[in-house]
Amino acid sequence: MYSSEFSEENDHANAGSITLTDEKGRSLECYVEHSLEVDEQEYVLLLPVDSPIEIFAWQGEGDDEEAILVEDDDITDEILSNAQAVLAEQNLLLKHSAYALTVVGELPPVEESEIFTLEIEDEEADLEPEQLQLLASFYHQNQEYAVYTPLDPLLFFARITTTGKPELLSPEEFRKVQPMLEEHLFNEVE
Repeated sequence: MYSSEFSEENDHANAGSITLTDEKGRSLECYVEHSLEVDEQEYVLLLPVDSPIEIFAWQGEGDDEEAILVEDDDITDEILSNAQAVLAEQNLLLKHSAYALTVVGELPPVEESEIFTLEIEDEEADLEPEQLQLLASFYHQNQEYAVYTPLDPLLFFARITTTGKPELLSPEEFRKVQPMLEEHLFNEVE
């Protein structure tokens, strides 16, 4: 999965959709933003239909306070049910989708005071900080958690297999086809 600055203003009424499925059988419905063929292989750029969210645990105090992303494997049923409850107060339905937690419903308007900037530390990649909007917070076993949604759209790149099913590209595969994808997308914009 990759964040991008593509506009969310796209008209999805005419866009096709594809369902991604993970190894646990969970699904994620996505719009097909772009499709292209390279060397007789079809690739698609996908945008989830529902809004992605991330859960962070706040650790430390004062100036040393730090947000730690709670990985999918570490999200217990209790944490998930607490997140569901606080999101339901905002008429948002939490879904444990494939590849990302998502919410169904209208997100609140973005308020500058509710934006959190996450500095991504990766020596190999030159990544921009990610901006996230706070949706809700809660406590579980004396630990503070916060639910955020990224301000930039969450995009997935996949290839279409011979059976017609989408298969996510690994980071290595993505780096291999990225120049071709960027060239195609750049040519479309012109």
